[in-house]
Amino acid sequence: MSSPTLFHIHTVILQLLLFSTFVLSHYNYNFSSSSPQSDWLPARATYYAAADPRDSVGGACGYGDLKKAGYGQATVGLSESLFESGQICGACFELRCVEDLRWCIPGTSIIVTVTNFCAPNYGFTPDGGGHCNPPNKHFVLPIEAFEKIAIWKAGNMPVQYRRIKCRKEGGIRFSIDGSSIFISVLISNVAGAGDVVSVKIKGSRTGWLPMGRNWGQNWHINADLKNQALSFEITSSDGLTVASYNVAPKNWDFGQTFEGKQFES
Repeated sequence: MSSPTLFHIHTVILQLLLFSTFVLSHYNYNFSSSSPQSDWLPARATYYAAADPRDSVGGACGYGDLKKAGYGQATVGLSESLFESGQICGACFELRCVEDLRWCIPGTSIIVTVTNFCAPNYGFTPDGGGHCNPPNKHFVLPIEAFEKIAIWKAGNMPVQYRRIKCRKEGGIRFSIDGSSIFISVLISNVAGAGDVVSVKIKGSRTGWLPMGRNWGQNWHINADLKNQALSFEITSSDGLTVASYNVAPKNWDFGQTFEGKQFES
């Protein structure tokens, strides 16, 4: 048998390429890792009524009055599998309703900031009423936010979620509390990644001092910084750092809130 000629080889290759093109176009495959849908993940969501006390307080993240803190009703509590022991407080998610055409409002999504924790209830199984039990990924929304993507009768609704950058008005807010040499600082209104992983404080007569996480986005230090202007250095979960110098004047006092620089979003 004679060996194939170069012409025959080229012909076979061309036929294979044409066949591959037909298959890909016929089935509309998309191998792009940058597909806008590639980062949506499955979860479920429920809501709480407006009369619930969580409507006005910051819960496990410690933000206090959510309206005064600038978060309003665009907030969410996360199940244990998502909450990361509070480190994720301040992060932003986009949610949309899926799968249930009876209750979903088509073409809608909401953007919410993490302000609370949905505790597990081990009296129920994850599939039998323990919505926030591990390994469930669950979002608890104010009814005002829930009704932007689904009809309230939906109850425990299948959703998709994705982490997005936070967009905030104004700068990062530093609310100072404590007494004597114990200083507690609540950090809120953080753009970009939204969640804070490291905080340093500096008096006008000190170097940079690391603060420890107390709970949620409350950070603390034992240091005598009275009668000194205060600066803060904030690092978010994406590794970016922003420094705000002399945010609080030297006559600052406990119970006051000051505004610093902001991350780009």
